[in-house]
Amino acid sequence: MAKLPIAFAALLALVPVATSTPFPPFNTNSGLNKVAKSKGKLYFGTATDNIYLGDKPYVKILSNNNEFGQITPSNTMKWETIEPVRGTFNFTGGDEIVALAKRNRQLVRGHTCVWHSQLAPWVEAGKFDNSTLQSIIKDHTTKLVRHHKGDIYAWDVVNEAFNEDGTLRETVFLNTIGPSYIELAFRAARAADPRAKLYINDYNIDGLGDKSTGVYNLVKDFKRRGVPIDGVGLQAHLILGQIPTTIKENIQKFASLGVEVALTELDIRMELPVTPEKLKQQRKDYEAVISACSAVPACVGVTIWDLTDKYSWVPGWFEGEGAALPWDENLEKKPAYYGIVDGLNKWRWF
Repeated sequence: MAKLPIAFAALLALVPVATSTPFPPFNTNSGLNKVAKSKGKLYFGTATDNIYLGDKPYVKILSNNNEFGQITPSNTMKWETIEPVRGTFNFTGGDEIVALAKRNRQLVRGHTCVWHSQLAPWVEAGKFDNSTLQSIIKDHTTKLVRHHKGDIYAWDVVNEAFNEDGTLRETVFLNTIGPSYIELAFRAARAADPRAKLYINDYNIDGLGDKSTGVYNLVKDFKRRGVPIDGVGLQAHLILGQIPTTIKENIQKFASLGVEVALTELDIRMELPVTPEKLKQQRKDYEAVISACSAVPACVGVTIWDLTDKYSWVPGWFEGEGAALPWDENLEKKPAYYGIVDGLNKWRWF
């Protein structure tokens, strides 16, 4: 290889080189939200549920604004809780979490206005006609969003509306109203709180694929027609060692539509029992996912789906699997925590 001119070689020596070591060095006691914001992200957040708020050591971590700048109520804003009987609204649980977040200067993500699951039974049992069900969606969304007006940063307005092939999922809403139920919900949410960000949220749209394309096409259509939509939520319930390789490209694709993107329900589950090798892989996987968000300015933040394995939803849904979160059941940080640190603090030369 030819020798470089001395002046150029000296200049090249000053160029930073990306390594596995964060640059500049990051104090791992600073907290995930603090470093996320220092890197230009809006927040690093977590979900929580009211039933865990009596656990004082847990709440101490949850309430630490340096760790978490955003909170999502995982259950108590869902339809079955908010409106268990038609016209009767119960905001108690959501109010509790909003109040906690406000005390700690944390943003709140509203979850969720319209979803076919955890739906109050009366919505399907009523066998309502098209016009009536439209009025029910509008009324429910309006009252929920208006109740929290000014306190919610973003809403998952419609949740899990798509099949794996990119078509719309058959639900009571689609079967009765048709595809326009999604637009109806977004317009109602915008009218109820014009300042809140409005998201469509789904799983298995983390990487490029048919389902992601279906969501992309809906967002593109909404933007073309002036239907209010501000963001796409990638749930990111992922599996150890099976992280999609196209997450960054997928985020950039959505961003090209002029919307923001967020990882809204991140966890990375493994087959039990836990081993040092699995924890090492989990650290790498968290770093890979967070790095993809870090690389795209339109990816505004990340929310893990609760912070500790103690309260993870995974073991209750996936037999023999678990250990999906950055804190273990004893509220000790796992290697995954430092994988998040590496991903947030990733330095690249562009």
